[in-house]
Amino acid sequence: MPVHRPELLRPQRPHLAGLLLAAALSLLLTVQPSPASADDTPPRGSAHMGMGVEAHDGVHGVPENTLATQTEGVDVSSHQGDVAWSTLWDSGVKWAYTKASEGTYYTNPYFADQYGGSYDVGMIRGAYHFATPDTTNGATQANYFVDHGGDWSRDGKTLPGVLDIEWNPYGDACYGKTASGMVTWIRDFLNQYKARTGRDAVIYTATSWWKQCTGNHSGFASANPLWIARYATAVGELPAGWSYYTMWQYTSSGPTVGDHNRFNGTLDRVRALADG
Repeated sequence: MPVHRPELLRPQRPHLAGLLLAAALSLLLTVQPSPASADDTPPRGSAHMGMGVEAHDGVHGVPENTLATQTEGVDVSSHQGDVAWSTLWDSGVKWAYTKASEGTYYTNPYFADQYGGSYDVGMIRGAYHFATPDTTNGATQANYFVDHGGDWSRDGKTLPGVLDIEWNPYGDACYGKTASGMVTWIRDFLNQYKARTGRDAVIYTATSWWKQCTGNHSGFASANPLWIARYATAVGELPAGWSYYTMWQYTSSGPTVGDHNRFNGTLDRVRALADG
């Protein structure tokens, strides 16, 4: 009886189309970059005054030419690097604020040059602190600010420090705080700043943020000057309690330095604020 021998399997030749497809996929995987991260959160320390205004409130034009009763100013941070202060001075800018610190983890590496440069051309200048209420308490950040450029001196050229309190670029707009919790944080910062310097700090904010994150608290208006952020032809509604603004950041697209501001008064009123 014949023995049945199984037939050996012949290796199948790959189809030409399959080879081409495999080669194409391999090439694609080799040269194609990895997908971009969905997290566009900027690095800590990169925040600056007004960075959330356009995204949240929009841009609605620019105001008419500066009135005789207003004084032009700028604010700068590390984003501006070396600033052409003489050009700004010649264009009519007479006061400036420089970012000194953020949270308790960042100081502006350009601070000394920017702060001193504005002073050297004759400007009245001051420093600001970008608040991060989700990292440490208000008093701790006030101390950090004063210790890293935010102090005040009665020299007629130094404006009181500014608390820049606005949208959180690193997460939740209100830094995870309730309205009452935010008010407490701000109060602690302001109280400690005054205890250290003898001056009431200026509050920089936008009305829409203030409403959302403090419940439109009106308790700081009697002591703390208001620096309002609004990119429009008019300053618009102010936060509760303030019947007028002291400073107005009206654009982030100005000449030489983008962030331009108007002091609500003549140059002698800027000097008066510096004198305290």
